[in-house]
Amino acid sequence: MPHIHENTEPAPFLVEHLGLLPVGRVLDIAMGNGRNAIYLAKHGFEVEGVDLSPEAIKKALEAARREKVVIEAQVADLEKDYHIKPGYYDAIICFYYLQRSLIPQMKEGLKRGGIIVYETFLIEQMQWGKPKNPDFLLRHNELLDLFRGFRILRYREGIFEDRGDKRAIASLVAEKLD
Repeated sequence: MPHIHENTEPAPFLVEHLGLLPVGRVLDIAMGNGRNAIYLAKHGFEVEGVDLSPEAIKKALEAARREKVVIEAQVADLEKDYHIKPGYYDAIICFYYLQRSLIPQMKEGLKRGGIIVYETFLIEQMQWGKPKNPDFLLRHNELLDLFRGFRILRYREGIFEDRGDKRAIASLVAEKLD
């Protein structure tokens, strides 16, 4: 799924909740150009990212070098040959990518006490542009339901302004309890 625009700033929701993440090993799912991975690396996290696009991974690694941080990044098809290591990560982040079949692996991939930060589009997003395919859009409260059993630390869903654009999004920070 293409990113809406080339943005090098980290996601505001991530920046706002940085303090809730245990410093350690983080996985950035569908990392794109690495904006969030680089931000976390600058704050002392050990970051791995994965994305389908070799161009995006190349950009992410170049940007990391420019910013003088180290990130690991790999090209992989998340729907086919990629597996998240169980019990390995202190945090997993995912922005603007929805693959429901990957959610159980994301939960498994976290250590006990690990944190998930997830933000993506709601069904209303169809009114304003991409994505239009409901497979890539959350239903109301769906993100909450997907992480039932986790301790929900922050949750919001609705219509938000982002650089003058309206976006229908749901955002969640949740902790794996066991």
